[in-house]
Amino acid sequence: MSKSATIYRMVMDGHICPWGLKSLHVLRSNGFAVDDRWLATRSETDAFKEQHGVTTTPQVFIDGQRIGGHDDLLRYLGKPVRDPEALTYAPVVAIFAMAAFMALAAHWVVAGTLFSVLAAEWFIAFSMCLLALQKLRDVESFATQFLGYDLLAQRWVPYARLYPWLEGLAGVLMIAGALHWLSVPVALFIGSIGAVSVFYAVYIQKRELKCACVGGNSNVPLGFVSLTENLMMIAMALWMVAKPQLL
Repeated sequence: MSKSATIYRMVMDGHICPWGLKSLHVLRSNGFAVDDRWLATRSETDAFKEQHGVTTTPQVFIDGQRIGGHDDLLRYLGKPVRDPEALTYAPVVAIFAMAAFMALAAHWVVAGTLFSVLAAEWFIAFSMCLLALQKLRDVESFATQFLGYDLLAQRWVPYARLYPWLEGLAGVLMIAGALHWLSVPVALFIGSIGAVSVFYAVYIQKRELKCACVGGNSNVPLGFVSLTENLMMIAMALWMVAKPQLL
C-alpha cells in the first residue's frame, strides 16, 4: 500500500525554502507519494501559519496528521537529527583528507608516482594552508576562540589575529620549497607555542574546550587532533632543517 504525504513549503519569486526542498526529498526517498503544495506569497504563508498555529514552514502532513518541519519529519521516520552543538572531528578529517588528495595529485603530475617524501611534505604544507584558510574566513571569531587556550595570545592579543597569516605563509613557502630561513622558524615557533598551549589546557588543566583550528565557532574538541596539527608543523620545520644533511 502506497504511503502519501502532503507538504506545504515556501516557493516564491526570489526565494525557495531549502528546508522545504530537503523535506520533499526525504519524503520521496522514503517511498511517499507527495502532494507538494506551494506557498507562493508572504500573505499566503502567514495565513497558513495562523490557520495551523505554527511559526515555521515547511509543514508536513502524513495521513492527515501534522508531523511538523524537516527535523520533526526525520524524527517521525526514525532518522538521526543533526545537533548543531554536538562536538565533531568531521571538519578536521575533511581538511586532512583533501590535503592528502591534493598532495598525491600534485605529486602524480610532477613525478608520475603517488608516494614519496615530497608527497608527505606537500600533505603537511597543504594542510597548513587549508587550515589557515578556514581561520581567515573570520579572523575575529577565530581569535576569540583561540584566546581561550593559547598561552602567547593570552599575553599578547594581536598574536591571535596574526597566527592564521603566519600559518598560511609557512605553508605556502614550504609548498614552494623557498625561503626556508623564514618558513622554518615561523612553523617551529607557532607549532611549539600551539603544542604547549593545547597540552597545558587539555592534559594539565583538564579543560574541555573547542578548538579554533578550523576557524572560530567550530565544534571541534580541543585535544589530540589539535595537538597533532601543531606537532606536524614542528616535524615539518625540523625535517626542512635536517633534509639537506640527509640527502
